[in-house]
Amino acid sequence: MIGALNHVAIAVPDLGAAAALYRDVLGAEVSRPQDLPAHGVRVVFVTLCNAKIELLHPLGEHSPIRGFLTRNPAGGIHHVCYEVSDILAARARLVARGLRVLGSGQPEIGAHGKPVLFLHPKDWAGTLIELEEV
Repeated sequence: MIGALNHVAIAVPDLGAAAALYRDVLGAEVSRPQDLPAHGVRVVFVTLCNAKIELLHPLGEHSPIRGFLTRNPAGGIHHVCYEVSDILAARARLVARGLRVLGSGQPEIGAHGKPVLFLHPKDWAGTLIELEEV
């Protein structure tokens, strides 16, 4: 069911500074900021040879990232995203095993324009997991 690691998402208090650090110090390819109002975030992607780093910053007062940064003012790893070939089959398999899908349980379109779901961190050793259909 699980495929490749797609990205590791890091919540950051200053998106410009974090993007500059990856670009200017590590020499990474860094995308332009992208607003995702439906998810309450502004994101930048850092391209690596085998995966991406997603830098997250709150967009709007009700952003889920705002609360994370309140608890972790310096920022930190927010979630890990894995690829799946069929997100509905993956959801069915997980729910059948008693694992929780966050939100409505229906896939939403993520930053890459593909369906995504988030899995409850209490079911995954304290880690918020995102699944993205590829």
